[in-house]
Amino acid sequence: MPDGGPAVEVDGLVKRFGDVEAVRGIEFSVAAGEIFGFLGPNGAGKSTTINMLCTLLRPTSGRARVAGHDVVSERDDVRRRIGLVFQDPTLDGYLSGEQNLRFHAELYGVPRSVTADRIAQVLEMVGLWDRRRDRVQTYSGGMKRRLEIARGLLHSPRVLFLDEPTVGLDPQTRASIWDYIRQLKEAEEITIFMTTHYMDEAEYCDRIAIMDSGGIVALDTPEALKAGVGKDRVQIRTADDEAAIVALKDGFGLEATVAEGAVTFSVASGEAFVPRLFAELGVPIVSVSVSRPSLDDVFMSFTGSTIRDAEASASDWMRMAMRGRGGR
Repeated sequence: MPDGGPAVEVDGLVKRFGDVEAVRGIEFSVAAGEIFGFLGPNGAGKSTTINMLCTLLRPTSGRARVAGHDVVSERDDVRRRIGLVFQDPTLDGYLSGEQNLRFHAELYGVPRSVTADRIAQVLEMVGLWDRRRDRVQTYSGGMKRRLEIARGLLHSPRVLFLDEPTVGLDPQTRASIWDYIRQLKEAEEITIFMTTHYMDEAEYCDRIAIMDSGGIVALDTPEALKAGVGKDRVQIRTADDEAAIVALKDGFGLEATVAEGAVTFSVASGEAFVPRLFAELGVPIVSVSVSRPSLDDVFMSFTGSTIRDAEASASDWMRMAMRGRGGR
């Protein structure tokens, strides 16, 4: 990419599958050296966007440049400068970790004179040097993910794409993977572009774009996005949720909705508001919880639902997209 230029530039990018617009004219840029995250429910268009940026899908319209090269007219140049860790595993379990990396080195034309040293370097980075001769089928889920990250780094890419890098892993392993990702960013001096639907992972990013139903609804640092909400989230469980929603509107002027099985609304100084709520709501309250603004609150403020509640509707939406592709 040109010195000082952005690692990724996207302008009006659109992808349609039949009549369904899976990505809806998004625009953003990613600075060199940044950890940039796409946050949103499954089916929001995150993976479709990554596939276009990695030249695996051709955009319907709009433009995108990665590492200074156009993803349509300069596909080979883009591919030489990126690494990609897919959401689904793509390792050969019958080969050793080292053999998987050697095969990748051949595909990417890594000079044989430096292949051995580079394999040793990336395996050391992800803590797998001692297991390099073991078949991948003997690795744990976290080890396989680390090997895939090492493979993505092997040919020294300028941009590393991680599509849901910790999906299906337990919380402890997810935290370990993120420790490696942060260390690798410093060691390799590369840009990391990742997708996730885990709120805690988005906190690790320098900036995040919140994506919903194919569009970007917010983009900023995690801290700035949370500060923009400015209110606490209050969730109550009641004997009559519909009556509670009406009472909150009529008695307090608060808009509430049912999210994650509880009546949910935002209010300044939530803890101070709770005693008044019990005294004046007029509907029996079974339980109450108050939380400071989170990225889930940011998502809810822009979309009207939490990311968990959006999962089901987004899955239905993507099934429509797949039918538009003829079931592929």
